[in-house]
Amino acid sequence: MSEPPTLVIIRGNSGSGKTTTAREVRRRYGRGCALIEQDQLRRVLLREHGGLGDAAIAPGFITATTRAALDSGYHVILEGILHTGEHATHLRHLAESHPGPVRCFYFDIPFEETLRRHRTKLDVARVTADMMRDWYTKRDLLGLPGETVISQEASFEQAVATILHDSGLSRTAPTTPCPTHCLRCRRRRPAGAQSSTV
Repeated sequence: MSEPPTLVIIRGNSGSGKTTTAREVRRRYGRGCALIEQDQLRRVLLREHGGLGDAAIAPGFITATTRAALDSGYHVILEGILHTGEHATHLRHLAESHPGPVRCFYFDIPFEETLRRHRTKLDVARVTADMMRDWYTKRDLLGLPGETVISQEASFEQAVATILHDSGLSRTAPTTPCPTHCLRCRRRRPAGAQSSTV
């Protein structure tokens, strides 16, 4: 029987660099790792506003989606602001109930730096500085054992490498059907390779 998949939680304020980093971590890992983005589920799929408290559907929906992917054998990267006010109970229960490895990373970036990073995005007009200021929460740690803080001083490459290494994804083989049984994946992957790193 294969080992349970790995759960990686990446959190931080808007503009902290978490989404770009999470996408690169998944790209380097390759198939067999699901990327679940808070904004995609809450804003796009549910079209639900934040700040609804106990009435919000998104926190439970996000963790249920994550659990479904884990139960299907996917390693999962769950990414988002994921404020503790709305998500802490769901995320802690998700982490504590998962039988496999769990690693949590928090991008601890000062507000002015998040604003500077946000200005480099293509959709900068959609989110204003005032909106980012309202959303900003200083050092909103989840409090899970081994939670790793990624600071402003860490480069993009350092952040990606830290998450891949500390989570164990750089050493963990996929278990889902596509990378393990798909003929196209077998042709592309060198003999003995566990996952894509380029």
